[in-house]
Amino acid sequence: MLKKRWKIRDVEDDYSVKSLADLLNISDVLARLLVLRNITNFNQAKTFFRPSLDSLNDPFLMDGMEAATYRVIKALTENQLICVYGDYDVDGTCSTALLYMFLKELDANVEFYIPQRLTEGYGLSKSGIDTIKNKGTSLLITVDCGITAVDETEYANQLGMDVIICDHHQPKDEIPPALAVLDPLKPSCSYPFKYLSGAGVAFKLAQGVAERIGKRELPLQYLDLVALAGAADIVPLVDENRVLVKEGLDRINTNPRPGIAALIDASNISAGNLTSGQVVFTIAPRINAVGRLGDAQRAVELMITRNKEEAIKLAEILESENHERRKIDEITYDSALEIVQNSLDLTADVAIILHQEKWHPGVIGIVASRLVEKYYRPTIMLTTVDGVAKGSARSVSNFNIYEALKKCEDLLIHFGGHQAAAGLAVELEKIEEFKAKFNQVVKESMSEDDLLPEIHIDSVLKFSEITTKFLRIIDQFSPFGPGNMRPVFLSEDVEVVNNPRIVGNNHVVMNVRQAGSDRVFDCIGFNMGEYMDMIKNNNLINLVYTIDKSVRDGRTFPQFKLKDIKIKENN
Repeated sequence: MLKKRWKIRDVEDDYSVKSLADLLNISDVLARLLVLRNITNFNQAKTFFRPSLDSLNDPFLMDGMEAATYRVIKALTENQLICVYGDYDVDGTCSTALLYMFLKELDANVEFYIPQRLTEGYGLSKSGIDTIKNKGTSLLITVDCGITAVDETEYANQLGMDVIICDHHQPKDEIPPALAVLDPLKPSCSYPFKYLSGAGVAFKLAQGVAERIGKRELPLQYLDLVALAGAADIVPLVDENRVLVKEGLDRINTNPRPGIAALIDASNISAGNLTSGQVVFTIAPRINAVGRLGDAQRAVELMITRNKEEAIKLAEILESENHERRKIDEITYDSALEIVQNSLDLTADVAIILHQEKWHPGVIGIVASRLVEKYYRPTIMLTTVDGVAKGSARSVSNFNIYEALKKCEDLLIHFGGHQAAAGLAVELEKIEEFKAKFNQVVKESMSEDDLLPEIHIDSVLKFSEITTKFLRIIDQFSPFGPGNMRPVFLSEDVEVVNNPRIVGNNHVVMNVRQAGSDRVFDCIGFNMGEYMDMIKNNNLINLVYTIDKSVRDGRTFPQFKLKDIKIKENN
């Protein structure tokens, strides 16, 4: 098993915890969780527990918004053809559906375009622009892409189209020559919140247009799509994102549009109680699957349809594609594992860089993530597309894989992404040279400790502190995600009170009780079958876990989701 470091997070001073606990009439543990989230007074706590749409930033604080809204309104009044150009992942398809439906609601002459992952690749392309131009498009609006498309934007301009770029990715040194570029990360942009999803930026454009034409409430009906995108794209669920995702999830759970309702049914999850975690692990893979294996336009069609029967048929297609995607995942993962185990020397090479010409380009990003989870090394998976090695890079904590690729850009055809994940292309004859240079960059940037995954623990917790009130307040910390992760607890001197067992695909299930307490809690450890000997052969163990819910016979119980186990004597 992969050894992990445990680190209990520090608070600046215990007084702030005690003070907040008294002020809010909550336990010290709950107050500590708030202080770790930089919440130290009553007003901050009120904003956290009662996020409101009133706190959203003015869209016109975003650089380029005035020009963008003016151009969209001009296209509306003159009935010019608008094309919304998206991406094939959840954020891209949700962004596309959002802006398309918003413009349709305003009686716009609008179409949408999603590039084919396998033939066109990511982002704005000249072939895609040609297709759009041939339809008579006057205004091209990119969503969730475009911020690095300098040449392509210039090409669209030459063909007589105006371009508005809505993106949230990191720009490079040169900003595309678009009529307006909406991206909070753009150096000249003073927008207060920098971490919107692509759908969040598209929503801001819709807000801007709606405000200028006196229909301020109109974009709010698309917050469900902003929520799906925000949760799936792993943006920080703080500040504005927290408001957008919470409001959007509430809309999904109370009145889902036909496509989302059909997708929830096809996924066999409980309608009315969808969480951000279920979006990430259940809904998002199904939306992504149609783009990975075929045409992501079907995902947009699912979101925009108002017909329940059509929604059910499209959801069945997504379900089928996801099933096929999982089979390809397993074949590719087994192939990659075999190469790592038989052909790589992980004592010499810090990073894992693999290339096979027939791997499916739609799944190598997923497989790279699984390899990171198993080996905790920066990982790049490459396949061959049109005579070029193209692939996906995934990182570990505290290592910026985008910056590492930037140091190797002389060997790359192109690359793009962010700290945790990136895409890249390299000429086949330069793969070995790239492997050597990338490994050297990683070695210079990472220590041995950096190659041990670290579990950040929010608080030590006694079982006696897990009261009904405690669980109710923990539930109000949601939606959970980066920047507001589900709290991680450490409980010591724990004993197993029954025979632990393996269920499903190597998952451990057991009941535990803390020494000196008669309270018993359910535990599940996903993919933790290798811990069975430790659990069975030791009287006392220490657990690191999060608290979730389990439903049995219509009743809801707390359930621990294990992150790691250590023998008490070794601590």
